[in-house]
Amino acid sequence: MDRSTRTPHRVLKAGILGIGLDDGNGHTYLTRGDDLLLVGGSEETHRMMQAKVQRFQRELTLRGKTLLDLTDDELAEIASMLD
Repeated sequence: MDRSTRTPHRVLKAGILGIGLDDGNGHTYLTRGDDLLLVGGSEETHRMMQAKVQRFQRELTLRGKTLLDLTDDELAEIASMLD
């Protein structure tokens, strides 16, 4: 098949990116998962990011949804619950 006649295959992917900007002790903290990446921050900040992601993922499980399944309103609702 000629490249010009093929339909491009698009893969939708969603993920969570957390970036901690404070640095308490010179260590670089990194947490990776299937759909998340948390980078940086002090130990305390990194732990807080991890806890929020865990609560976010728990809420997704309770709703029986994945990150890609969420509407913008649902995403905003869950995010506001994490503060």
